[in-house]
Amino acid sequence: MSAAQWRRAMRSGTAAGAPPRVLSTVATTALPMPAPTQASRDWLASMRRAIHLRHIAVLVIVLVFPFVSTPFITFQVVAQSLVLGLIALSLTFLAGYGGMISLAQMTVAGIAGYALAVLGTSNGADIALRWPWWVAVPFALFIATLCATLIGWLSVRTEGIYTIMITLAIGVAFYYLVLQNYSVFNGFQGLREVYPPKIFGIAWRDPVPFYFLCLACAMAGYFVVKWVVRAPFGIALQGIRDNPRRMAALGYHVVAHRVAAYALAGLLAAVGGVLLVWYNGLITPGSVSTSWLINILVVAVLGGMRHPIGAFFGALVFVLLQTFAIDLIDRERFNLLIGGVFFVIVLFSPDGLLGVWAALRARFGPRQGLTSNQRRQP
Repeated sequence: MSAAQWRRAMRSGTAAGAPPRVLSTVATTALPMPAPTQASRDWLASMRRAIHLRHIAVLVIVLVFPFVSTPFITFQVVAQSLVLGLIALSLTFLAGYGGMISLAQMTVAGIAGYALAVLGTSNGADIALRWPWWVAVPFALFIATLCATLIGWLSVRTEGIYTIMITLAIGVAFYYLVLQNYSVFNGFQGLREVYPPKIFGIAWRDPVPFYFLCLACAMAGYFVVKWVVRAPFGIALQGIRDNPRRMAALGYHVVAHRVAAYALAGLLAAVGGVLLVWYNGLITPGSVSTSWLINILVVAVLGGMRHPIGAFFGALVFVLLQTFAIDLIDRERFNLLIGGVFFVIVLFSPDGLLGVWAALRARFGPRQGLTSNQRRQP
C-alpha cells in the first residue's frame, strides 16, 4: 500500500465515523504469530541428535536388570560397581579433564563415610550424635567436599609426581588418624551398624531399592560431568590441562579453576562414600587404606581416563574379578590377577577398555563416507 492510499483510507475511515483504532486493530490482527525461537529449535535438534536408540536400549536394560537378576548379582556386583565407579568418576574428571592425578579420592569418600557414621546413628564409638539422616547426610557431604577443597588448595600448586605424592601422603595420614583414634573413630574396628534409612516404608539396603539408589546417584554424577566438561568452566579446565601458562596469560585464574575442580570431584567422591558405608553397613580404616587408594586409580585407568562412562566399566571389571577370582586362583592371589589385567590393559590400550572398543570399531566397523565397493577394497 502506497502512502497516498494509506492517507485516503485514513480520511475515509474518519469521515465515516469509524474510530481511528479500528484500522490499527485490523492491521495488528493480520500479523502472523511469532514462530519458535532459533534457540528452542537448536535445543530440540541437539536433543534429537544426542538421544539414540542405543541410549534408550541401555536405559531399558538397567531398569529391568534387577527384576531378572539374582539378589547377589544385583547387590554384590552391580550395586558395588556403581558405588566404586562413582568414586572413580571423580578421579577420571580430575585426571582426564584437569590433568591432576589425585590418590586422595578414596580418602574423601572415607571422610564422608566417617562423618555420616559420627553424625548419624552408628555403634562402636563413644561419640554418636544420632542426627536424623536428612541432616547427617548433607553435613557429611559438606564436610567431605570442604576437605577435598583443602586438599586441592594444597596440591594444585604442584604437578606430576609431586601431586601424586602429596595426595598419597594425605591419604596415608588420614588412614593412621582413624586407625589410632578410639574416642571418635573406634580404631581398627571402625563404626558399625550404619544403614540407610527407611523412607516411604522402603528398606533401602535391600538389593533392588539399593540398586536403584546407586543407579540414580551414578547417573546424576555421570550427566553432571558430561555437562560440566562442555560448559565454559570445563572447557577452560581442559585448556589449563593442556597449557596452564597460556590460559593464565589469557586472564584465567589457573589455581581457582583447579581448586573448583577438586571441590566438584570431592562432591562426587563424597556421594560415593555415603553409598559405600551404607553398602557395607560399617566404615573401618581398611576402607581408606593404601590398597584402596591404589584400587580407585586402577579402576579409573582400566575403564579409560578420557571417558566418564569408563569409570563404571572399570569398576565392573574390578568387582567381577574381586568376586569370582576365588574360582580361578587362590584368594591370596587376587592382587596378582588384578595386576596382570592392569598391565595388559595399560600395555595394549593406554585409553583403557573403551580404548580397546574404539580400536575394534575403527578396525572392523564400516568406514563412513565410502561406498560398498570401496569398503571391500583392501
